[in-house]
Amino acid sequence: MKTIDSLIFFHVLSLALATPYYYRSHGLRGDEEFRYHIRGDQAMLGNIKYLENSGPRVVKTYRGANVTLPCRLRIVPREYRVKWVKLGWSPKENIVLIANSHQHKGYGGFMGRAFLRRMDKYDVSLRLLDVRLEDSGKYKCEVINGVDDDSANIELQLDGVVFPYQSSQGRYRFNYYQAVRVCQEQDARLATFQQLFQEWRRGLDWCNAGWLEDATVHYPITMPREPCGGRALPPGIRSYGPRDKQRDKYDAFCFTSAIKGYVYFRRNPLKFDYVGASKACRSEGATIAKVGQLYAAWKFSRLHRCDPGWLADGSIRYPIVSPRQQCGGTEPGVRTHSFPSLSQREYGVYCYKPR
Repeated sequence: MKTIDSLIFFHVLSLALATPYYYRSHGLRGDEEFRYHIRGDQAMLGNIKYLENSGPRVVKTYRGANVTLPCRLRIVPREYRVKWVKLGWSPKENIVLIANSHQHKGYGGFMGRAFLRRMDKYDVSLRLLDVRLEDSGKYKCEVINGVDDDSANIELQLDGVVFPYQSSQGRYRFNYYQAVRVCQEQDARLATFQQLFQEWRRGLDWCNAGWLEDATVHYPITMPREPCGGRALPPGIRSYGPRDKQRDKYDAFCFTSAIKGYVYFRRNPLKFDYVGASKACRSEGATIAKVGQLYAAWKFSRLHRCDPGWLADGSIRYPIVSPRQQCGGTEPGVRTHSFPSLSQREYGVYCYKPR
């Protein structure tokens, strides 16, 4: 009889261990309730979705604007942190902001510009002020409560323009680090592949290869031809892939967005050399315009002049919105007259004045 009782006891025990069951943790109430899943002597926390929507989203803006990247809680834990991170091709984590229910702190270049919107207790959206060129990219909104974490990705896209940039000494003179620097000097930054792709869709055709932000090299072709990969290849972005940042040399593809000031053309009956052009701008409280500023004025302010003028890098360019044959061709864009001698007195000047 004792043997039968023992067998029944062990059979019931084995069923109990093999059968999953659920219970509520006694320490939580309301929105904070969650359930443990027990199998045998292991307790595993169930997957909790704290955020309303964890799918990728896109927010579009322009340089200088204020923007909100949306992120909302579905469940409000008792204790939690919110961490916003800017994602990139570098493995180093670029923290934008870390916050709890009482305070927040911005990091790096986001300090003083990044805040949580906090319209209600569920709102953990990122409010970003005075958007910069380098802010473009993907962001992660992460909710951390020490037990279960949840995250959502949001992409910030800047409206702008990509332009190819060459050295005054000719093509293929920049290694990666030099390309980064020359774009910054022209009020721009190295373009991303996505930005180059968008410009190609708008018609950019350029046969010289140039660096992009992730240290890859590409060039966009809308009209296939023999010197540019051959006629057999369809239109698209030609790729050289990743290159050596120090040793390999190419042109640069720069990206710029809206400017806070404005660009205008200044002429003189006797025309300007480079030094005279710079002085003419300074006499009016302005500076000689950079290439990126001229492109931004062309795109966002629809600046249109058929007059070649000096720019800060020593090049001669002019912006065309409504193309005509006597103004350099049938396509809109910024025309380039290359880099003449700085002492040449044949041109006006494009000046930039902040608002």
